[in-house]
Amino acid sequence: MKKNKIKYKGRLKSYFQWPAMILAVMVLVNILIYLISFRAGIVVSLFVLFQLILTFYLMFRSRPRILNEMISFATQYGQVQKTLLDEFLIPYGILDCDGRVIWMNQTLCHMVGKDKRYRKNIQTLFPEIHQGTLPVPKEVKEVEIHYGKKDYCARLQRVNVEGLAESVDMIEIPEGRNYLIAIYLFDDTELKRYIQENQDQKLVPGLIYLDNYDEALESIEEVRRSLLVALIDRKITKYMANYDGIVKKLEKDKYFVILKYKYLKELEANRFSLLEEVKAVNIGNEMSVTLSIGMGINGKGYLQNYEFSRIAIELALGRGGDQAVIKDNDNISYYGGKSQQMEKNTRVKARVKAQALREFIGNSDNVLVMGHKITDIDSFGAAVGIYRAARLMEKPAHIVLGPINGSIRPWVNLFKESKEFEDDMFIGHDRAEDIVSNQTVLVVVDTNRPVMTECESLLDMTKTIVVLDHHRRSSDLIQNAVLSYIEPFASSTCEMVAEILQYFTDEIRLKPLEADCIYAGIIIDTNNFVTKTGVRTFEAAAFLRRSGADVTRVRKMFRDDLPSYKARAEAVRHAEIFMDCYAVTKCPAEHLESPTIVGAQAANELLNITGIKASFVLTAYQGRVYVSARAIDEVNVQIIMERLGGGGHQNIAGAQLDGITVEEGILKVKEVIKKMTEEGAI
Repeated sequence: MKKNKIKYKGRLKSYFQWPAMILAVMVLVNILIYLISFRAGIVVSLFVLFQLILTFYLMFRSRPRILNEMISFATQYGQVQKTLLDEFLIPYGILDCDGRVIWMNQTLCHMVGKDKRYRKNIQTLFPEIHQGTLPVPKEVKEVEIHYGKKDYCARLQRVNVEGLAESVDMIEIPEGRNYLIAIYLFDDTELKRYIQENQDQKLVPGLIYLDNYDEALESIEEVRRSLLVALIDRKITKYMANYDGIVKKLEKDKYFVILKYKYLKELEANRFSLLEEVKAVNIGNEMSVTLSIGMGINGKGYLQNYEFSRIAIELALGRGGDQAVIKDNDNISYYGGKSQQMEKNTRVKARVKAQALREFIGNSDNVLVMGHKITDIDSFGAAVGIYRAARLMEKPAHIVLGPINGSIRPWVNLFKESKEFEDDMFIGHDRAEDIVSNQTVLVVVDTNRPVMTECESLLDMTKTIVVLDHHRRSSDLIQNAVLSYIEPFASSTCEMVAEILQYFTDEIRLKPLEADCIYAGIIIDTNNFVTKTGVRTFEAAAFLRRSGADVTRVRKMFRDDLPSYKARAEAVRHAEIFMDCYAVTKCPAEHLESPTIVGAQAANELLNITGIKASFVLTAYQGRVYVSARAIDEVNVQIIMERLGGGGHQNIAGAQLDGITVEEGILKVKEVIKKMTEEGAI
């Protein structure tokens, strides 16, 4: 029976033992007093007897009553805790391990408009909270949610109930599910409002450059030039004044602007309508004025934001102008860019770049030239031109090639079979990595993106990098180039290289095969002098003809085999007209050595159909889906491909899609076109 009785333990047990210990001490004291004085011992014995009675009463008579009061207090204390939690001003609830609501306090019930019997999943109340946001052991998960007109920070934490199954026989909890989830909701509405107000008041610096200031003035009689400048100034000043912005004219064609961050969203919403308003200024000028805008935000300070805006304006100009670029740290947004690039008649830049390239090559030990992955004839022809420039200066030179595809194999074989060229003219990746050094000049042609280069590792192995490209600048531009010559108005990189060669030495002499190869690059990228062809394109072609290029030989090199011709025809035959003006189709890749080249040819063919503004051909090749996009002048396919992670320039662009099928890629292209049309981006 004694074993079944409730016993004291811990501090309470020691508390009840103290009177007995004191009583024992008093008995010893009483014995000592008897030895000293018998009468005094009797008096002390009376006190010891009284202490004995009190101790007996405390330990035996009051024991049940104290236990009952303690149990009653514990019960009431638990009830008080429950009441306090239920009336807690912070919304609080308990979920099971699957996220189903078990219990909610009054505040949470009132907030969501449900009663305490609500037992559905928490995701039905707050879609932001799902299985992926539930906490793991020893973790507090915070989820930002929006409910009604308020913003909340939901904190979720596991509560271990492992001892519940041991103390209660009514339920059996499986291993791994012996926990509940506590959820607290903290109202962050006011905090976020103050943070947003602080962000909105920040100043945003920006730069505005007129792209074709001199050309536009030359197209109008002299007496009207000051009026045209005044009208443009007024347009820019009035536009920025509408957004509480300040404009300061730095030079004749450059402006510095400052405005509040909160107005930046409005500028983005109307897609910087200033771009179109300035082009509408016309007082008899034959050429519309276009401008570029660069803005920087969210830097560490105003100085860094200004640096961001400077980078943004350079990026806008490098992409052909007539657009706005916003640089937000590593994120870059593009707006506009719908008009055709204006060809520059002056060759001053080509001459300056040629002389700079000559100096770099002259101070080097050797020269490596590489293009982009899946090398095409424009990339290959440009590489051959730079190779010849290096050999004219008697420097060892090599062209870095990866797997040779069908489009350039005939050209590569011609060079290898000719005795006029060195045996090591073409080298692979491994050989290139072995010979590269800090004294090597690495020339990258026909691309300005590191990930697109033939051998990206070479970029980190030499200090002297030269970039020659005709595609618009991308956000992931090769950063450490000592010389960057990127001209979006050029028809092809071969055209740029042909101009550079004319200024490289006084008496430039190309071998006929080299001239054929460079000429072929121009023909392919201009689609037989139809697309992006300007005065300088024909001048470059004339220089190559004088250097020995033969049109008949080049045409023979472009003849297709029968499977490629059939595949191109099949792609055109199954083309779908989307939104009445976009042609979308897929190109079969079976039995084709270079399906991506065939896809690009099919995209060019589709532009010959009346009413087609742009064409998109998708091709599956080596586990990846390649998109070839082409346009004439009404649509900028580059900004469409950038939404898919690709790039290019206004009329010719492309993208590579991983992890999807061709059919899924077609749906993705359609979604992007539809979304950008709704936004007014195209």
